[in-house]
Amino acid sequence: MNRYNEIDAEIAPKVNNLPPLIRNLLRAEAFPDCSDPPKLIETHISWVILAGDCAYKIKKPVDLGFLDFSTLELRRHFCAEELRLNRHFAPTLYLDVVPLGGSAEDPEIGAEPAIEWAVRMRRFDEDAVLDHLAAAGRLRGDDLRGFGATLAGDHDRAATSTHPDYGTLESISKPAFDNFDSLRRDCASEADIVEQLERLRRWTAAETVALRQAFEMRVVKERIRECHGDLHLGNIVKLGATCVAFDCLEFDPALRWIDVSSDVGFLVMDLLHTERADLACEFLNRYLEVSGDCDCLTTLTYYMVYRAMVRAKTTAVGILQHAGERNFAPVRDYLQLAVRLTRPPRSQRLVICHGLSGSGKTWLSNRLIGRLPAIRLRSDVIRKQLYGLEELDRSSAGLNAGIYAAEASRRTYERMAQCATLCLQAGFNVIADATFLRRADRAAFEAVATKTGAELTLLHCEADRTVLEARVRNRQRDNRDASEADSAVLHQQIAAREPLVPEELGRTISVRTDRDIDLDALLRSLRPAIMQ
Repeated sequence: MNRYNEIDAEIAPKVNNLPPLIRNLLRAEAFPDCSDPPKLIETHISWVILAGDCAYKIKKPVDLGFLDFSTLELRRHFCAEELRLNRHFAPTLYLDVVPLGGSAEDPEIGAEPAIEWAVRMRRFDEDAVLDHLAAAGRLRGDDLRGFGATLAGDHDRAATSTHPDYGTLESISKPAFDNFDSLRRDCASEADIVEQLERLRRWTAAETVALRQAFEMRVVKERIRECHGDLHLGNIVKLGATCVAFDCLEFDPALRWIDVSSDVGFLVMDLLHTERADLACEFLNRYLEVSGDCDCLTTLTYYMVYRAMVRAKTTAVGILQHAGERNFAPVRDYLQLAVRLTRPPRSQRLVICHGLSGSGKTWLSNRLIGRLPAIRLRSDVIRKQLYGLEELDRSSAGLNAGIYAAEASRRTYERMAQCATLCLQAGFNVIADATFLRRADRAAFEAVATKTGAELTLLHCEADRTVLEARVRNRQRDNRDASEADSAVLHQQIAAREPLVPEELGRTISVRTDRDIDLDALLRSLRPAIMQ
């Protein structure tokens, strides 16, 4: 459903079996301005004609229960919806809705009255779709970090639900249990799959009840938005240096008016399924930094399991559509991932970056996100979010004033501790990036480690004072970082810092950031827990 650049010989139908309109759109005369003959891709709900630089997506006249394209007017409506929804995520890809006029024997693009409708898109290279990049080993942390920021912006701009049924326990749990019913029916002959389904159904039932208050709070906080609804690697394409989502779910509003956490959980799950926990953390870390929505972690595991079941269901449907021996191994892969996600997190790693401004905490932690892997929580970013500022906004607050007053700092560390707890409970390692110069602030994170069963490490960063001075001065000049610390702040920190006590020193790793760092050796010292 998401491939628009070349024909797949295994699914290409014989031309004679096609409806006359589609058959005749494959003639060169239908697209006189194209040098190459048109090509066709068919899915169970659409035909896609590839002609020149464009793709024409035509909906099949079908009523499958969960979607109804049975009349021309319905197809026109859902073409318009597809265009509207996808322009939110990929405005450069989705061009317009075009009528197909003339007759089935001699169709004419753009003519009216319409005998059919199509969504016109720009074609793109299939190798640039993220599932292809991942399979080829060419998907990078920068790609996922960029997309994390993009998606956070997409969600922020998305319409907020005012419908009383969206975000309710019923609207969340019904699709989840429908997945189990479908899979049990399609995989009834596979005893081990049926057994896993029952286990996952019980977990889902229990979590649905346990998370009732969390689900309700997501509605209160207006996190039910008009989302993508089908956000896996196969529906994201890299265009130049930017990754954009496409092919969002247009046929059922209830499946896209959802918690943004469900969108996020789909992609995190898919990255874990491809065994790229590093990229999952790169994506999630940047999404959280830009959105400030750490509370999405309260429901993230639930949605990750749900999305694994969605993929298992659609995979099973595909297997049953093909003749010959049925290999349910891909279904088992998704179920096994879902089972792993339901297990209580192993002992996670909580790393506290400790040191003066300019000591390299952010620089070093940025290199550990994908390698540990971990979610990094930056006090500079969280502080600004608490006071309604963007990451690079200047607060113009004086020393110990405004957003840097004692109460503001207390709130910042408190929010960081809350977010760290949520991350650890969701199964992720955490890097807390702040100065942590006060013993009380470090003690609060020791309590987080105790509460969550995480293994605590202090990563003490240091450099010569002249280097510290130069770094904060250069950072202020460049204005490309969330930190606003200047030389006056640095001098105050040096005078007021509270030294590490003996019990802290026993779990401290010291790093000189003004010298070469052996990152591999540092990672071995950290002995990271393996993410779920």
